[in-house]
Amino acid sequence: MSLEILNELVALVRQNSYLKSSLALLEWDQQTKLPSQAGAFRAEQITFMAGEIHSRATDPRIGELLNELSTSELAEDPTSDHGATIRELKREYEKQIKLPNKLVQAIARASALSQQIWVEARRENDFSKFAPCLKEMFELKQEQADALGYDECRYDALLDEYEPYAKTSEVAAVLHALKDELVPLVAEISESGNQPKTEFLKRNFPIPAQEIFGREASAKIGFDYERGRLDLTHHPFCTELGPNDVRITTRYDDSFFNSAFFGILHEAGHGIYEQGLRSEFYGLPPGHYCSLGIHESQSRLWENLVGRATSFWTYFYSRAQQLFPTALGDVNKDEFVGAINQVSPSLIRVEADEATYDLHIIIRFQLEQAVIDGQLDTDDLPTAWNEKYQQYLGVQPDNDSVGVLQDIHWSAGLIGYFPTYSLGNLYASQFIDAASRDLGNLDELFQHGEFEPLKKWLNREIHERGMCFNSPELGEKVTGQGLSHEALMAHLRAKLEPIYAL
Repeated sequence: MSLEILNELVALVRQNSYLKSSLALLEWDQQTKLPSQAGAFRAEQITFMAGEIHSRATDPRIGELLNELSTSELAEDPTSDHGATIRELKREYEKQIKLPNKLVQAIARASALSQQIWVEARRENDFSKFAPCLKEMFELKQEQADALGYDECRYDALLDEYEPYAKTSEVAAVLHALKDELVPLVAEISESGNQPKTEFLKRNFPIPAQEIFGREASAKIGFDYERGRLDLTHHPFCTELGPNDVRITTRYDDSFFNSAFFGILHEAGHGIYEQGLRSEFYGLPPGHYCSLGIHESQSRLWENLVGRATSFWTYFYSRAQQLFPTALGDVNKDEFVGAINQVSPSLIRVEADEATYDLHIIIRFQLEQAVIDGQLDTDDLPTAWNEKYQQYLGVQPDNDSVGVLQDIHWSAGLIGYFPTYSLGNLYASQFIDAASRDLGNLDELFQHGEFEPLKKWLNREIHERGMCFNSPELGEKVTGQGLSHEALMAHLRAKLEPIYAL
């Protein structure tokens, strides 16, 4: 009897997953192919779809089925496929029924329109054009948080959307411990007087060759282009439209190598995770990523722990010189590796080095908390942003396009998302250490172009487990340890001390 009830529940949830994937396709198209005059109608499409999805997700019949199942034998082991399905669907249902459909639609409409205005404001360096949208979005997200409810602070309710079960205070504590060791390391590097040559990274790198190289490298590490594709956008992202349809995006700069190449590796890491989920559970918790912190661990792992390693370039550098003979022909591999691992406080998050990246995240984490909790007005964000950058990184943007307007997240309503990037860095370092213990010397594999053992290890240990465990549980199961900043700091010191002769 319980299996019959579960099958009915699964059928309802699966139907809604088809609508969600259709909405994701509309949003992907909005960021990649949409004609400039089609934005208003697309916003109405997205609003309608979001409303339909929410109505179906809060169908009382789903609640009835979940109530029956939650006391059945199928729910006895909460980490089994059946148990996790019941546990997580019930948790999500109880959240969704607290949200008025009108609010869900308002957020969807505001997001669709705001992103379009953000693109214009960023291009024209005009915060005033974006300011009304930003104010509306934060007010809507405050309303969402209040409707959902929270234990400690309003931000908790929004953080939970991306990092289930997490609390703001817990995340703040681990990021504070990380900051306390990062700031002295960055200062030590700055004071060392040793800086690698980097000027060649800003030579001419023809975009067609960049596209070839990015596709080759991302395919080699495991992104399946028969089940995915690469496109252009204003702000790179990855989206999943189905178990065999994962879209990654990038943007190219013909006078800076790092931007597109490491962006592609980053998004490919997300894509490899999506392609590694169990397709037979599509639309259900066992076939869904664990959390965005775990998702980010996969992108940051391939981008930084693999993609910036000397062993990676032992295999790939001759190909890079072949594709970019003018820019890299007179640059040896060690010089190149030093350059792509340069530590230098900068303005742009997506181009930041490993050592300073998390400081960019901490700034955003603190600012959006302050706005959501009513301690900072959105109109004051540009000033507060600049002050934080001076305090944490010793630099200040000279315009808002490279300051408060640089990220798409707030325009899209992704408030509570930013801290998952740093959680991803922490998890990634612990995961790569665990993989090394299981697989042996990873550098020996990488220098021979053997990336599949690591990919299969990630598939088995992380991807295929879906949401059967929450992120702290999964992290401890894979690594044998709780979340800590120690593995990341050890990785940074091991990589940077030889470069900077510390």
